[in-house]
Amino acid sequence: MERHIEITKDGSATLYNKELGEHYHSTHGAVQESMHVFINAGLEHYINKTGAKALSILEAGLGTGLNAMLTYQYATARGMDVYYEAIEAYPVTAEESRQLNYAQPGEQELFALLHSSAWNEPVGLSKNFALKKVYTQLEAYTAARSFDVIYYDAFSPNAQPELWTEKIFATMYGLLNDGGVLVTYCSKSIVQKAMKAAGFTIQKLAGPPGKREMIRAVK
Repeated sequence: MERHIEITKDGSATLYNKELGEHYHSTHGAVQESMHVFINAGLEHYINKTGAKALSILEAGLGTGLNAMLTYQYATARGMDVYYEAIEAYPVTAEESRQLNYAQPGEQELFALLHSSAWNEPVGLSKNFALKKVYTQLEAYTAARSFDVIYYDAFSPNAQPELWTEKIFATMYGLLNDGGVLVTYCSKSIVQKAMKAAGFTIQKLAGPPGKREMIRAVK
């Protein structure tokens, strides 16, 4: 898979997938987009709603590790316990991960561990943050547990329509605890329709810079 690093408008890096013709993150700002969609509208919303001090998160898919790193930073600053499971079929290389500028000062080794740690088994990034990377296609994924929050960060329906179907979202719905939320940057009508058919209640929210809307789906 041919990829290269690009710097987005907020100074943070992303990857460009030449085969699919898509960036892993918004070119308007990779960190800006992830904070808006996944951390603020997903993780923080769930914590504010439930008062949870410990929670489980599923990410589809891990990609550059940006969402995992931002979640680690957020949870560590608040003394939270997090179990984080991430699906990925095309892992970034060691060389690619070294060019990604998401780690805060002193976190470079931890970010490297995020990418170099073993697959398919939980690894402690800290005493309060467990990461399990699952090396598989999203369509083939099965889980041994349920989750409070799902970050749905697959490539767009234009690039991978098979990942935005009622069947996929029915699987995601089944993996969520009652009251759990799924957040995604994509708000296309076909995606909303598939989510509703799977059982979700849809909330349309203002999108990050460069995007009008995003979706928070609630079980």
